Amino acid sequence: MNVSYQWLKEYLDLSNVTPEALADRMSRTGIEIEDVAIPETGLKKIVVGHAVEVVDHPDSDHLHICQVDIGEEELSQIVCGAPNIAAGQKIIVALPGSRITGNAKIKKGKMRGQVSNGMVCSLAELGFSEKVVPKKYADGIYVLPENAVPGEPVFPYLAMDDAILELSITPNRADALSMRGVAHEVGAIYDQQPKFPSFELTEDKTDSVENYIKVAVEDSEDAPSYNVRIVKDVKIAESPMWLQTKLMNAGIRPLNNVVDITNYILLEYGQPLHAFDYDQLQSKEIVVRHANNGEALTTLDGEERLLTSEDIVITNGSIPVALAGTMGGLDSEIEDHTVTVAIEAAIFNPISVRKTAKRYNLRSESSSRFEKGINPATIATAGDHAAALMAELAGGTVVAGVASQSSLEVKDSIVSITLDKINRSLGTTISTEEVKVIFDRLGFKAEEKDGLFEVAIPPRRWDIDIEADLVEEVARIFGYDNLPSTLPISAAQPAALNDKQRLVRHTRRFLEGAGLSQAISYVLTTPEKAAQYMMRESEATQLEMPMSEDRSTLRMNLLSGLLDDASYNKARKNKDVMLYEIGRVFYKEVTQTLPVEEEHLAGVLTGSLLEKDWKGQPQKVDFFVMKGILEGLFAAYGLTEKVTFVSDNQREGMHPGRTAVLYLGEKEIGFAGQIHPLAAKEYDLDETYAFELNIQAIVEAEKEPTIYEAIPKFPGMTRDIALLVDETITNQQLVDLIYKKGGNFLVSVRLFDIYQGKHIEDGKKSMAYTLSYLNPTATLVEEEVSKAFDKVTNALVEEYQVVVR
Repeated sequence: MNVSYQWLKEYLDLSNVTPEALADRMSRTGIEIEDVAIPETGLKKIVVGHAVEVVDHPDSDHLHICQVDIGEEELSQIVCGAPNIAAGQKIIVALPGSRITGNAKIKKGKMRGQVSNGMVCSLAELGFSEKVVPKKYADGIYVLPENAVPGEPVFPYLAMDDAILELSITPNRADALSMRGVAHEVGAIYDQQPKFPSFELTEDKTDSVENYIKVAVEDSEDAPSYNVRIVKDVKIAESPMWLQTKLMNAGIRPLNNVVDITNYILLEYGQPLHAFDYDQLQSKEIVVRHANNGEALTTLDGEERLLTSEDIVITNGSIPVALAGTMGGLDSEIEDHTVTVAIEAAIFNPISVRKTAKRYNLRSESSSRFEKGINPATIATAGDHAAALMAELAGGTVVAGVASQSSLEVKDSIVSITLDKINRSLGTTISTEEVKVIFDRLGFKAEEKDGLFEVAIPPRRWDIDIEADLVEEVARIFGYDNLPSTLPISAAQPAALNDKQRLVRHTRRFLEGAGLSQAISYVLTTPEKAAQYMMRESEATQLEMPMSEDRSTLRMNLLSGLLDDASYNKARKNKDVMLYEIGRVFYKEVTQTLPVEEEHLAGVLTGSLLEKDWKGQPQKVDFFVMKGILEGLFAAYGLTEKVTFVSDNQREGMHPGRTAVLYLGEKEIGFAGQIHPLAAKEYDLDETYAFELNIQAIVEAEKEPTIYEAIPKFPGMTRDIALLVDETITNQQLVDLIYKKGGNFLVSVRLFDIYQGKHIEDGKKSMAYTLSYLNPTATLVEEEVSKAFDKVTNALVEEYQVVVR
């Protein structure tokens, strides 16, 4: 919000406080000031001029030669191209040598042969945004009021000598979205009570609002208070200069006296108002209700809106004439011929206003305030003040009475807190009297007994509800920089990693040593990607108000995020991608309110493991490369139960012939395999392999203790065996049997060759293994190894009908 320093001075004595000092104090007490700007900065030699004579340029169809009084003995000739220039106007003149916006320098010159001693300026040339320039002067120069004195600097007339403080208002401090709210805040900082000018409302007792309108609210939750005043015999005209400049400095475009008054009240009280052309309502009834699905309303921006039943609308008893708290209807807007005005002062359901504003992209000053909250104590006062100003500035007559329906009970709320709680929270030794003074400065009535404060919070501070809020208020006014800067005292605890932290760190080191790089993906994703590659059935956990549909659902897998990362890399010519991620997924049962978090490990490998160089050809990633990395990782964990790979041809999104389920003992802990070619195509990836594990299950699994052994003193022995087996028999089956029958001295089994093709019959494959034997306490004897090896050979022939080659 933009706050006028000069406007604040109408309520408080700031004669000894500079705008910069005020900004610093406010920032240090909780409301951040983004900037302090003085509009006239950088401009010079720009004065009031009086256009005495205006004639057309003889050599141009749009230029005018103006004789302008700039407060000197002789008139000054200026050539001007503005279409609205006319004799008798008070105008803005940039003298020769002046500087206008953009640091442009104005020089004496000639235009089509005619001398021009300066420039007649529009507001845009003084730095005003096009959004705030009054519509009447949008395509031409600005005309100053009649009382402007030629030759005087123009800045005071346009309030450009004012300082504008740009406040960054947090949602909990919506009370500062009004000049009165800011005045209360500044008053608390400088120990002053703001003084707000009174106004006099004169009603026409011979006429009653009942002769014009009655109001009804179908659901009091939609509009807890709805009030309408009638002002008749108004004359629509341009607003006075003081009102226009206040609006422009606040970033609002002046339109006409009636609309400008409603915007002025919005700025002063924080209370949005709406002015209807009463005659265009074509009814003596206003009904506030929910819209019917498909009901149409053309809003002030000229767009026809098809409404939904979630929208609250203001109707004339039958058809909508405004979207409550958001925007009025085009058919009932204030126009030049308006004679009677209906002023709406209300409070609407903030959630409904927010949803409507978002649905139709109609965020405005009004909707912003309704969303965050308004002061219920000033609803009626704001409407009365607006009516009084319309009588004063638009020549209207205020009809007696207010058409109203309200269920609001406006009263102070009571919050209790002890002095001990305040000092304990802030680490201070503030006395009872000091706390009383702080509450008094804030405008809170407080009664204290035995260290317990009963604090009455006025309706203008609806953000204060609990003890912690009062602690914050005391801290703000006492001064954050006055709080003691002592460190908390606690017993020193020796630092150590827990089991999970150790395992996660080890996993990272191992995978990075194997060539994978860590990735961190978004936890939020689309509903479709969240449900991919799930390791168990689960309901999706969706955000109620996501920032985008792409980030609306908590993930239930890590793989989809890693596939996005791999796709991103491939699109940028990085085809060799090996990534891993350790993170949480979120599962939820139908009966659960909150999801269960589970730690997972996932990886994606695509492209080549080794690059082509002078030593050899590139090596493409395949299932066995990935399986080898996982087996090495599991071996490093030292799990007491064995991890086995079991073929899986049913997993959605995975290749049916190149995917395995991973079991730790008999518990499923994950899967590994090739991403289905159709799924890979959706991510624009080539042949890609991936795995995902429940690392939480591995953390909780039993592990062998680490036992250090000396290097064996005795030599080992090896035996090689080549087997012709059915192609349906897996390596895991053969290895398990070899270990089972291999004897006490068999320490490892390694597959070193697989062959299918020429000289091998169809349906068969050749598999060759090296069996390593070692006796750590004695030298092996040939007979022991041969005997154990024969047992293995016989078992293989008997169990799987292999042929030993």
